[in-house]
Amino acid sequence: MSNNLTAKLEQLLSETSLEVSELQKQQLVGYVQLLDKWNKAYNLTSVRRPEDMLVKHILDSIIVGEHLEGERFIDVGTGPGLPGIPLAIMHPNRSFTLLDSLGKRIRFIKQVVHELKLSNVTAVQSRVEEFDPEGGFDGVLSRAFASMTDMVNWCEHLPKSQSGRFYALKGQLHEQEVSELPEWCSVIDIKPLQVPELEGDRHLVILSKKG
Repeated sequence: MSNNLTAKLEQLLSETSLEVSELQKQQLVGYVQLLDKWNKAYNLTSVRRPEDMLVKHILDSIIVGEHLEGERFIDVGTGPGLPGIPLAIMHPNRSFTLLDSLGKRIRFIKQVVHELKLSNVTAVQSRVEEFDPEGGFDGVLSRAFASMTDMVNWCEHLPKSQSGRFYALKGQLHEQEVSELPEWCSVIDIKPLQVPELEGDRHLVILSKKG
């Protein structure tokens, strides 16, 4: 199965401008294999086929890497480690804190970190509003939040006060969602994302604190 997945991953990557080393390909495929294995018992994702995971989880996560600024990131509501694990594999010189309130997800992430030998990932089991970081993050990533308003309100304490950014991975973007953001927060950029073989729109919304 590993060879098939690697071939599929290489085909998907050929449709992007991403540069991926052999080690990174091995790690990305290894992550999908672990996710597939654990998913049967832990129900970590509704995506069942490893080939679909490559599109909906791996490519959908790593495609945002070029838009991130800074060195220190937190992935809130990471679930089984998305987008944090694929981004950590692609950017070994950046650090990623992966936060989730469910123990089974954090246990899985710790196993992934151990098996893939990822030195730049820290897994934390906590509710986001109770997590107290030291010094703040360059970027707060989220792929799972229902609304951007909830994301920025619950994560207001996480980015560095001046330079920190929120990065929200969204499907379709509705004007109403932008208009409901709190006064202290503003959208500074919206990047349309091209994910090979993924149906539907994908956008990266970049937000910052005003002031």
